Amino acid sequence: MAQPREINPILKQVLELGPTLAFFVLYVRIKDDVFSFGGVEYTGFIVAAVVFVPILLIAMGILWALTGKLSRMQVFTAFMVIFFGGLTAWFNDERFFKMKTTIVYGLLAAILGIGLLRGRSWLEYVMADMMPMQHEGWMILTRRLALAFAVLAVVNEVIWRTMSTDAWVKIETFAFPVALMLFLFWQFAKLQPYVIEDADGEG
Repeated sequence: MAQPREINPILKQVLELGPTLAFFVLYVRIKDDVFSFGGVEYTGFIVAAVVFVPILLIAMGILWALTGKLSRMQVFTAFMVIFFGGLTAWFNDERFFKMKTTIVYGLLAAILGIGLLRGRSWLEYVMADMMPMQHEGWMILTRRLALAFAVLAVVNEVIWRTMSTDAWVKIETFAFPVALMLFLFWQFAKLQPYVIEDADGEG
């Protein structure tokens, strides 16, 4: 089996975040347009959502070719985007694409919750090599992250059902990722006492 390869961190971020930003830019440019395919009219949002699928797959393909690996989260996200992007186009209904975020966050919360009920931290199983930490620390982080995912799922449902598509796209593209990133930084800072240091005293 080929060993995973390291690539430039900036390029890695571009490949991981670029498709979402491309969706946002495309949506902004065509949101007021209506497109006709096969005698059926589609809004700019639906066209942007469908175009997002190949953009994401191309970016993931390049990432895989350069690094030799894809994370389980990336594969899961791609599956969800393809599935709900397909439903959005097939039924010509933007609600499917908006519900995707709720289902992704909800499933992540449920998966972590099932692990917790079994006395396990599946975060520890996935991430222990990247950040060695005591089991108790992983359990605390897993409980908090499961709750955070559940909250984001509920918030997404409220937003897409009560606010405009413009507002949802902006929150989905920027607010949710930033909120999750800040939450994780905060948690890692709070859990420093549980981090296992190496022989040189470095975390």
